[in-house]
Amino acid sequence: MRRRDFLHLGGGAAGAFALTRKTGKDWFGSLTPIPAGEKKALADVALNAAKGAGATYADVRIGRYLNEAVFARERFVQGVNSNESYGAGIRVIANGTWGFAATNEVTTDGLARAARRAVLIAKANSKLQTEPVQLAPVKGAGEVSWVTPIEKNGFTVPIQEKVDLLMAVNAAALAAGATFINSRIFLVNEQKYFASTDGSYIDQDVHRILPGFNITVTDRATGKFGGRNSLSAPMGMSWEYLSARPAGKFQTPVGVQYGKYYDMVEDAKLAAEQAKEKLSGRTVEPGKWDLLLDPSHLWLTIHESVGHPLELDRVLGYEANYAGTSFATLDKWKSKSFNYGSKVVNLFADKTQPGSLGAVAYDDEGVKTKRWDLVKDGILVNYQAIRDQVHILGEKESHGCCYADNWNSVQFQRMPNVSLSPGTAPMTPADMIAGVDKGIYIVGDGSYSIDQQRYNFQFGGQLFYEIKGGKIAGMLNDVAYQSNTQEFWNSVVASCDNRDFRLGGSFNDGKGQPGQGSAVSHGSSTTRVNGVNVLNTARRI
Repeated sequence: MRRRDFLHLGGGAAGAFALTRKTGKDWFGSLTPIPAGEKKALADVALNAAKGAGATYADVRIGRYLNEAVFARERFVQGVNSNESYGAGIRVIANGTWGFAATNEVTTDGLARAARRAVLIAKANSKLQTEPVQLAPVKGAGEVSWVTPIEKNGFTVPIQEKVDLLMAVNAAALAAGATFINSRIFLVNEQKYFASTDGSYIDQDVHRILPGFNITVTDRATGKFGGRNSLSAPMGMSWEYLSARPAGKFQTPVGVQYGKYYDMVEDAKLAAEQAKEKLSGRTVEPGKWDLLLDPSHLWLTIHESVGHPLELDRVLGYEANYAGTSFATLDKWKSKSFNYGSKVVNLFADKTQPGSLGAVAYDDEGVKTKRWDLVKDGILVNYQAIRDQVHILGEKESHGCCYADNWNSVQFQRMPNVSLSPGTAPMTPADMIAGVDKGIYIVGDGSYSIDQQRYNFQFGGQLFYEIKGGKIAGMLNDVAYQSNTQEFWNSVVASCDNRDFRLGGSFNDGKGQPGQGSAVSHGSSTTRVNGVNVLNTARRI
């Protein structure tokens, strides 16, 4: 299991759970959201207390976070983890400086105390700040609500049904020749209420799901082993994602099925067969190859070489934790001519993509979410920025990509969904393969390494197929490719059309100090990148 997938949900983040003493209601263990009217009354207490203490701006986030995870290995359940956390975070500006405080005592007295404490912190911080916070204006949203458009809430599904699915997944893999299999399902529900002195009262109910498995096949006679992880994508959906509906299914040239829904059992069976195929695959010849990168692979390259380096706080050097700063400095953007990629490369940010992990109606400082361009026709045109950053870009409106991973975390700039636009000319993956003389078709994400400026990198994958004379010629092993961000994206020559566009993503992307995790999707169609340096990663003694 990847650390990115497990870190947040496995942490046991259950916190104290208290509601207003006025009503005495106990919502612990109930899936019913806390009434918006009750949250509004509590939020007004916090906002008024902050203003009374000297804040010129204040916002409050009342959050209830539900997490569930089910794990299995071969024919046994390994564990079930279910936790819940409830509290409020209050952010203020006083004396031109930010202050923040959080409390798990969600009562009128508790919120008032936290609000006054946030103002005291801001005033103390102001003694060290040379310039006041410049906050882009936001029109108050009034009282609004938004819910992830799910069909079936996974938290209402009995644990037995989830266990039965994992047992079926494991049985299918073992029957197809797997030696070992670990499988799991993660579910997240964020019930978030945001209110601010701008006049916003925003109630959002956000759902996410991540199913997955790891398969290993061993050949006891030779000592060789091969493996493949699931090719599912974490999604802004719920239990319906696992409904395995045949409608809308497509298939890649190597048999991997995809569509709006995920057939976990079918993928496990195919994974075991492909892991066995790896055992007889030949080792790759190092050198220059044309690469065809499936969306199940390319999402991670987008994440590391586009998503992170175009976070404005990294560009400015304000943030370096987890992922370093950025080579994409302001002078490159100001030139209006920096070739981030070739002319066919169009990369965009979008917090509204249906089914994506980052999809919400409003971000965590009350800004309406949207789509905007980052790289247009290969040229760097923008970054990712929030309310106190956009003035640096000469803009008057936040991009709407502020996020906090819990009620006790301060919100800050986080990566939105960042995607590569599909090609405009009709083209399928099979069509693309037919036009390649010497290449490698890469499916699934694997190991990766990238430097602290998000420039020089190396990526592996799950499956590697040799392409000879426009046809798949068999499995390759020991493949990784090496490049730098500008060279790589300038070597992109084509992407398949919108029919092949798919989302991948990270369920828990780390940033900040103290560290926070966020969920973010990255979409693309199968993409061809010419003349990339391929390494042979085989261990030799």
